[in-house]
Amino acid sequence: MNNEEVSESLKNAFNEGFLLKTSLTNIQDFLNCESIPSWILSSISELVEQQNWNELNNRFYKNLTFGTGGMRGRTISEQITQTEKGNAKKDSTPEYAAVGSNTLNEITVLRATKALFLHTLKWLADDGIFAQPRIVIGHDVRHFSEKFCKLAANAWEQLGGFAMIFEGPRSTPQLSFTVRHQYAHAGVVITASHNPFHDNGFKAYFVDGAQLVSPHAEEVVKRYEKIGIKELLPLLDLDEQTISYKVLTTEHDLAYRAALEDAVFDPEVLKNNKLKMVFTPIHGTGSISSIPALWDHGVEVAIVDEQNKQDPNFKTVDSPNPENPEALKLAISVAQKTKSDFVLGSDPDCDRIGVAVRTEGKFKTLSGNQVASMLAEYRLTVAKRKNIISDEGSQNVALLKTFVTTPLIQKIAESYNIKCINTQTGFKWMAKKLAKYENQATVEIKEKEGLSIDYDDTELFARIDILTRYSTYVILSAEESYGYLPLDIVRDKDGNASALAIAELFAFLKSIQTDPMSYLDNLYKKYGYHEERTENLYFEGAEGNQIIKNLAQSYRSSPLKELIGVEVIKTKDFLESGYIDEDEDELPQENFLILELANNFSVAIRPSGTEPKIKYYIFGSGEKMPTDLNQSKDEIGQKVSEIAKWLVEDANKRIETF
Repeated sequence: MNNEEVSESLKNAFNEGFLLKTSLTNIQDFLNCESIPSWILSSISELVEQQNWNELNNRFYKNLTFGTGGMRGRTISEQITQTEKGNAKKDSTPEYAAVGSNTLNEITVLRATKALFLHTLKWLADDGIFAQPRIVIGHDVRHFSEKFCKLAANAWEQLGGFAMIFEGPRSTPQLSFTVRHQYAHAGVVITASHNPFHDNGFKAYFVDGAQLVSPHAEEVVKRYEKIGIKELLPLLDLDEQTISYKVLTTEHDLAYRAALEDAVFDPEVLKNNKLKMVFTPIHGTGSISSIPALWDHGVEVAIVDEQNKQDPNFKTVDSPNPENPEALKLAISVAQKTKSDFVLGSDPDCDRIGVAVRTEGKFKTLSGNQVASMLAEYRLTVAKRKNIISDEGSQNVALLKTFVTTPLIQKIAESYNIKCINTQTGFKWMAKKLAKYENQATVEIKEKEGLSIDYDDTELFARIDILTRYSTYVILSAEESYGYLPLDIVRDKDGNASALAIAELFAFLKSIQTDPMSYLDNLYKKYGYHEERTENLYFEGAEGNQIIKNLAQSYRSSPLKELIGVEVIKTKDFLESGYIDEDEDELPQENFLILELANNFSVAIRPSGTEPKIKYYIFGSGEKMPTDLNQSKDEIGQKVSEIAKWLVEDANKRIETF
């Protein structure tokens, strides 16, 4: 089919109700662009010829947008065209990424790169900084990750900047660290974290090594939306002979590994209590830094060989997400054979870490909330012993968590009389807090003592002293979805640092002759039993996106008054302005509701910012010092399950009315 025939077929499909108006507009933007590559036109033509309107709608009904984790989308579509596949063999990366305005492909990556470059250039000019915009770009093991990384680096150079990339796949937290370490102005990592194999993503970072937040995020999005396809075409050529970007060598890996030492609060505990564990990177980047860092502290690590091979298809698991117990199944099998104490598993970009522990001869997986709670209690115990916190507590020490992370952490903070700051979903909001505390400390010590410090080069306990005198020191940042940050010179959740912090915790438990499950039960006895559950409802494509929007809105137009007979006594709608956090900073608006129930339970409802789903978080808790912990577990667990079931049934009823 020629362009005229394709356009005519598209108009007919729209008139007959098969093609959405937005899809038609976005497809025409491609067709009307002079010099558009033939592989783009061929892919569109192939789908039109097949009358695959559903596939075209899914690919073109909108433009990719930045969410809590940046920009994610399919690189391999549900229906791969012959042009996209090219000469690729089965299970290997297609020749071209999925064509579309709503897919992550060569065009969308270049559009995002140029938008970030233009914003960085303006920011430098506005701040009076006369420098070439510097960027570090990393990538994981996914399909197209290396190609997109080099494409973005080459484009940045063509636009007039200076780009640095790693020798191969590296973890997301290493990218965050390296942006700061290389004094770069921006960063990008090509990853979709734990998403399915067919996805990839573009996570944008700024000068502080953290993901973009306001006002930078909005400005980049505005520029992204204004950039036309035609102005990106000159950037599409990737000539390996003329590339001038810098490739970072092994010394930069060693610098990051040295920084990971800040995650260990008490090295003697690890030194004196030898651990035996199993680690799996689930085919991703985790083994590059985590295993050497654990070896540095004398931890005996067995590796899951089948999952140590970098594989974009993640063949040995249904999902490369350590939140799913199935992803740790092979590692647990190895742990049984090697008589190991515990298992750690990282997702493909190693920003999250899953944990399984031996209990009564078997292995049990821990939730992100459980691991975060144990880390918080242990690290506060050490902080108190090291006089970072006095017996009276300190309002210059804090735990950071998201609203959808267990309230048990809040109770732990209260017992030590320190701050617990709740943030919106996404580690970028906790990183913003870390930046605030860093800036406060460096400004105050300059004004009070006349000292100018290099924050990242300042030794850990000297930095803690400065922060507790002039600002706030964060003991731990955590989120329920298996993301933790036990140090502050990385500004994203860090699976490598978390592996060290968790190993230290377990070494401590070994030193006092107890185990993780007993330690957790002691927390429940001290603070009351807490149980959390997350229900996800998935809705793919253009139609699914509308269902999610309608469902989220329905809780505002038809609010829940009660759940399983328990009254909803308060509703917080974070789409409304005016909410402030524990620092009295205004919270950003987010499509997110919290329902507080009369029985001290709560429910949060939030459309995901990175996946086609709506999430329901249920939080159950009991009284402190329960007379019968097992009974408390049974009663609270049953209520949590009942609420989860009720919410899903109610959601399905609401969907029927749309």
